[in-house]
Amino acid sequence: MALDSKETKFPIPAGVFAQTVTEVQHYTDRLFRFRMTRPASFRFRSGEFVMIGLPNAEKPVFRAYSVASPSWDEELEFYSIKVPDGPLTEHLQKIKEGDTILMRKKPTGTLVNDALLPGKRLWMFSTGTGFAPFASLIRDPETYEKFEEVIVTHTCREVAELTYSKNLVASVKDDPLCGEFAHGLSLYATTTREDYPFMGRTTDLMTNGKLFEDLEVPPISPDTDRGMICGSMNMLKDTKALLEEFGLVEGSNSKPDTFVVERAFVD
Repeated sequence: MALDSKETKFPIPAGVFAQTVTEVQHYTDRLFRFRMTRPASFRFRSGEFVMIGLPNAEKPVFRAYSVASPSWDEELEFYSIKVPDGPLTEHLQKIKEGDTILMRKKPTGTLVNDALLPGKRLWMFSTGTGFAPFASLIRDPETYEKFEEVIVTHTCREVAELTYSKNLVASVKDDPLCGEFAHGLSLYATTTREDYPFMGRTTDLMTNGKLFEDLEVPPISPDTDRGMICGSMNMLKDTKALLEEFGLVEGSNSKPDTFVVERAFVD
């Protein structure tokens, strides 16, 4: 079903942007990405999220989505799961080029460079669509100005679910804006249900030390390392606890420290 606001009976709510879908790409029966036009007045920091919805009801459902594109991009990109009965994603997964997306005007979030103290190495821990804010940050030159090394971990159930992150990390090194600075960028991708060179939950691989052995780096230290976490509720809790065991302290926009957590979710 097309969701073009020109055809819907419902007016665009006050305080939101109405933008046009420019591209849709489906990766699996559970994951897809889409791009849309960017309002000329919209400003955000790489790593932040916004509330998006569809013009399909008098009171449309809005959910938090990390902006996957960097702050300098002329369009906005999002990476989404597909939930058959999800209040938003049931309909969002059916969008096509030319359809309308609603977006509230205020971005926010803790996964931003400003919320971390300076360090040598930045860890970005993600599962599933939790990779989205890191898709933004690894395409931002500021990230490489602050950190010599950037390690993104991405854990999914199956190999196909790693396609977005693998393709994106590979493309960054050829990016004309930050490619020359991204030599310190690496992706540590793992699966939990399908054979792959690296398998297991990142938290388990941190606990048994295999993560550091595979990457040939020393264990995490508050003297050199900073962390960002985005994923499921359990993953956030477990990874946060591990980073605290390594001596890192949770920070925020108002009080930067050695790691930050994003607690915004989509349905």
